[in-house]
Amino acid sequence: MAIIEINDVSKTYPNGCSALDSICLSIEEGQFVAIIGPSGSGKTTLIRLMNGLEPATKGCVVVDNLKVCKHHLRKIRSRVGMVFQHFNLVDQLNVMTNVLSGRLSRRHWLPSMLYLFHKTDYAAATEALRRVELLGKAWTRADKLSGGQQQRAGVARALAQEPKMILADEPVASLDPVIGRGIIKLLKEISERDGITVVANLHQVKMVRQFADRVIGLHNGRIVFDGSPSRLDDAALHRIYYGVTNENDLNGNKDQHLAVAYP
Repeated sequence: MAIIEINDVSKTYPNGCSALDSICLSIEEGQFVAIIGPSGSGKTTLIRLMNGLEPATKGCVVVDNLKVCKHHLRKIRSRVGMVFQHFNLVDQLNVMTNVLSGRLSRRHWLPSMLYLFHKTDYAAATEALRRVELLGKAWTRADKLSGGQQQRAGVARALAQEPKMILADEPVASLDPVIGRGIIKLLKEISERDGITVVANLHQVKMVRQFADRVIGLHNGRIVFDGSPSRLDDAALHRIYYGVTNENDLNGNKDQHLAVAYP
């Protein structure tokens, strides 16, 4: 069953920049989907369209049978957890409170503003911290954590929300390879164990091949690849990153290009 339906969607920004061009995409429940492509290919815009952070210029986005529009934004965002590249934690608050903020969409606006939570919220946050192995840091200020710990706290915040889907926008871009692999492995485990759909923008092709169920390749705002990681060969990567279908089209710069395309 599809949890995301993107029907003929285009996005053009006010400055005239075309980020996405006639995207059609259906994502099934429980899939771990990696979106790859060069900078400026439309990856972040596509993620932001899925939870209404950006409106589509043309076409329709449907998440969990709800059209992404102002009328449905609160419901959609209560079902969609976000993991960000730069963590988006409140440094002055402890880890527990940051994780509890994932429950705010379930509360009336007044208790939310005052950071008032129920026992069920604390139970959900505690379990989320246990899952990401951060329970011992629950009452530590967020700015005292390492980068990897902060991102695990970000994953715990998304888990505490009890979402149907997690969107991750380059979640390991600011982490070293070993720590980054641990974060992607964690997201994969969440997808498999909880049946939560994970859609992640990634640059690390090796991680994509190891953990993704499905790969979407973007180039210049268009989908140029959609398939399993086993089909992500050199020809597919050339098409995704450089818009070419033949190694000879790299015009003698093969080594330079491959260093970028195969992180």
